[in-house]
Amino acid sequence: MKNFPQHYEHMRQLMGELGQEIPTTMKSFSQLHATSSREGAVSTKTKELIALGIAIAVHCDGCIAFHVHDAINAGASREEITETIGVAILMGGGPSVMYGCEALEALNQFEAIPA
Repeated sequence: MKNFPQHYEHMRQLMGELGQEIPTTMKSFSQLHATSSREGAVSTKTKELIALGIAIAVHCDGCIAFHVHDAINAGASREEITETIGVAILMGGGPSVMYGCEALEALNQFEAIPA
């Protein structure tokens, strides 16, 4: 079983290291992320749920960890996250069921962390 909070922190550390190696690329990616996820006509919470659905559909564990974490921080409820998992399964079929289970495990683990 993957420890998603630990995986999240590990990936953050690796992204920092990657930023030392390719600073221009990672700075540009960070700016793209910040710009794309800020409040606008679509809320940050909704954008994080969209990103989570895509993460499940494209089978990206690290993305699942980040976007479950960030969706919770943006105020997404358990029900909103699990419905997002359902839409990802609709769009991604059987393999997305497996990654949907990974997202559910990440949700359970992040919810277990005291606020």
